[in-house]
Amino acid sequence: MLKVINVVGARPNFMKVAPIVAAMKRREREFTPLVVHTGQHYDAAMSDAFFADLDLPEPDVYLGVGSASHAAQTAAVMERFEPVLNKEKPDWVLVVGDVNSTLACALVCVKLGVKVAHVEAGLRSRDRTMPEEINRLLTDQIADLLFTPSADADQNLIAEGIPAERIRLVGNVMIDSLYKHLERARRSQIKNQLGLTQNSYAVLTLHRPSNVDDPATFGRILEALESISDRLPIVFPVHPRTRKTIAELGFGERFEKANGLRLIDPLGYLDFLSLYSGARLVLTDSGGIQEETSVLGIPCLTLRDNTERPITQTLGTNKIVGTDPDKIVAADTAALDETAKPTVSIPLWDGHTAERIVAALG
Repeated sequence: MLKVINVVGARPNFMKVAPIVAAMKRREREFTPLVVHTGQHYDAAMSDAFFADLDLPEPDVYLGVGSASHAAQTAAVMERFEPVLNKEKPDWVLVVGDVNSTLACALVCVKLGVKVAHVEAGLRSRDRTMPEEINRLLTDQIADLLFTPSADADQNLIAEGIPAERIRLVGNVMIDSLYKHLERARRSQIKNQLGLTQNSYAVLTLHRPSNVDDPATFGRILEALESISDRLPIVFPVHPRTRKTIAELGFGERFEKANGLRLIDPLGYLDFLSLYSGARLVLTDSGGIQEETSVLGIPCLTLRDNTERPITQTLGTNKIVGTDPDKIVAADTAALDETAKPTVSIPLWDGHTAERIVAALG
């Protein structure tokens, strides 16, 4: 019987851990899964909604770290996670993604000699100004087992000197959650509540500090959104931090005057999946949405100058457009003028990644 601690720190982690925990529970004679929620990002209503939407059991341990600077948050996770390891003595700790909790818990494991596996290993943006890139690089160097979503991630790890025997190409576990919950999401009433019809709107997500904290950059993006929303309504579930920044930068009036740009509160997993899966177009600076829209065949414009998920460009529907308003609008026009829905097939993005991960651990 293997005891495995599964660490979640932020909402994107929930979609990756939920199918893994479910796969372990299906092999209950072989695995005892525990869920540790660091509380790195925590809003009671949103967190509860995500756990319920994803059928993820309530955390066995909640560390309650909360928001702080990168250094303070990483240190707090390490300090609070160490006693959990000492008490539980797991056979494996499984960390996912690239948030501060990912690196912090991996570091504690290495110091205490506990085996750690990294899900979504090998992704690289080549941009070390992104905190996530540093978390990815360091976690991959110290993890015992690296679960990669695509062949390019394997190549990145090999180029960095990671031994091939530590690498397992398993596919994209977030797509497991998407396939499992897509039909449930389609029963959501969110589009009816917002008065939307299928393929008649765009969805926007925007939260990265490099985009929303700099008034010049945010202003350029907003200029593009004002133009696009004249042609296609844009629904914008606003991260609380982004909403605060909009007010602080004095952009509130511009958002109000853009009639086709609609700001709404953040959504739970199923409602958000329902919303963007019915969109004509998605604009984002997020990572995971690039993958999900590719699988669903929805055009995606990424408002960044790079991506750690290049397969979404080569085999998917993603286009990197940066923050120049002319380029964003031109890419939007090109996407909307396409009539046929793209056919996308990415190896191992098949809904069975969690099973491959659990098999490798066993």
